[in-house]
Amino acid sequence: MSMLTNTLGRYFASRFVVAALGVFASIFLLLVLVDYIEMVRRTSGLASASAIMVAETSLFRVPQLLEKLTPFCVLIGAMTCYLALSRRLELVVARAAGISAWQFISPALACALVLGVLATTAYNPMSANLRELSKKMEAELFGSVSGGGLQEASGFWINQVTDDGQAIINAARSEQQGVRLTGLTVFRFDPDSTFRERIEAREATLEDGRWLFKGVRRFTLDSPPVEQETFVLPTSLTAAQVRNSFSTPETVSFWQLPGYIRSSESSGFATAGYRLQYHKLIAQPFLLAAMVMLAASVSLRFFRFGGVQKMVLSGVGSGFLLYVLSKVTEDLSKAELMNPIAAAWLPVCVGGLAGFLVLLHQEDG
Repeated sequence: MSMLTNTLGRYFASRFVVAALGVFASIFLLLVLVDYIEMVRRTSGLASASAIMVAETSLFRVPQLLEKLTPFCVLIGAMTCYLALSRRLELVVARAAGISAWQFISPALACALVLGVLATTAYNPMSANLRELSKKMEAELFGSVSGGGLQEASGFWINQVTDDGQAIINAARSEQQGVRLTGLTVFRFDPDSTFRERIEAREATLEDGRWLFKGVRRFTLDSPPVEQETFVLPTSLTAAQVRNSFSTPETVSFWQLPGYIRSSESSGFATAGYRLQYHKLIAQPFLLAAMVMLAASVSLRFFRFGGVQKMVLSGVGSGFLLYVLSKVTEDLSKAELMNPIAAAWLPVCVGGLAGFLVLLHQEDG
């Protein structure tokens, strides 16, 4: 325990945190730049799109994208940290003083656990909220584009059947997990399946027992288009049902996931995706610690022994294989072929055990 609190332990910990945050910041800036260029291309024909608003939209979109890359940021940061320490012979001096590899990595493991807890409890809710803000800003940017009806509304579909007939709702964008939709096209049919009308609307909000449309234009077969400021469409859909159709588990914050799981269960919907996301977020601190173990297993070799390129490639390759394993278990869990708990914790166990065994062989074998 003294290694976690003494001067050398704090030094190793600070070097690891600086390296991991440096990788995180570098990838963040790269993603912001790429996403901003793409947003500029998409909004080049919009007179109302200001450079500041486009930049803010890109800035708010990136945190959720980067959240998926957090384990790789820790892996590359830990490899960078230990390779730099080895190149400057600091690890050689530490080993000469009787410090083992297990003591080298204990400060980084403790920091990885802390970073994982912060990523789950603070960063994840922040990224989900920023993603909702980015969706709202995208709706403001693209919601007034002419011709934004049938051609652009290709993102989300939902079907509802009431006593008044059938309505097929198509929305280009959704906010608040489907409670608010923008860029809508609605096809309405009579109870005998005869086509009644097509409705295009700027936005719609789900209220108790109805959809409230704004900026409406109604098209029928035997009359000219009619424009209305608002239009009410009765519905039997609940917020939980709409959420199941329009939201993805990745867009729900960690603190809201238990409520989403309970509401989906009470509505009779599948909860495998929400349960998997919840357990993945709980397991995230231990996944980051496993990444530190993997990085240490390929980064503690002394530079004078050579083979640094092979070490780096093996570390990147092990991280990629762990990512493939996590995607396979995720798909199996969403298909309800694997328990969500097992799917969330299997990559953690495999990565941590692999790094532990390699370190054990190198140091004590």
